[in-house]
Amino acid sequence: MRFMMLMIPKGYANAAADCMPSAEAVAAMMKYNQAMKDAGVLLSCEGLHPPAKSARVAFADGKSTVMHGPFRTPEALGGYWMIQVKSLDEAIAWTKRCPVGHDAVIEIRQVQEFEDFPADVQKAAGGLR
Repeated sequence: MRFMMLMIPKGYANAAADCMPSAEAVAAMMKYNQAMKDAGVLLSCEGLHPPAKSARVAFADGKSTVMHGPFRTPEALGGYWMIQVKSLDEAIAWTKRCPVGHDAVIEIRQVQEFEDFPADVQKAAGGLR
């Protein structure tokens, strides 16, 4: 089972465009990431710049509109991990080990695998995985 762990740091939605983590925070996070890599569960991970450096594309009535950040939102993603483990409980156990040094939430979402979909949906996907 693959799971995406979504880091949602408190206050990140209002962070300045040049906001960066401290060297100490990065070192602690890299130790955590290395432990997941060594255990064979880490597939990928990345940090994200704050919303002040972002854009959104909204779709309505067949048209698209581009909006540039920052956005007024109570929460913003600060990064993610993609892991492969045997269960949600195992994903939770890895998440609880994360060295979050500030107020944050990590949301855990299971990835929808191709095999999870009914045959008609798999056929509509045309085998694209």
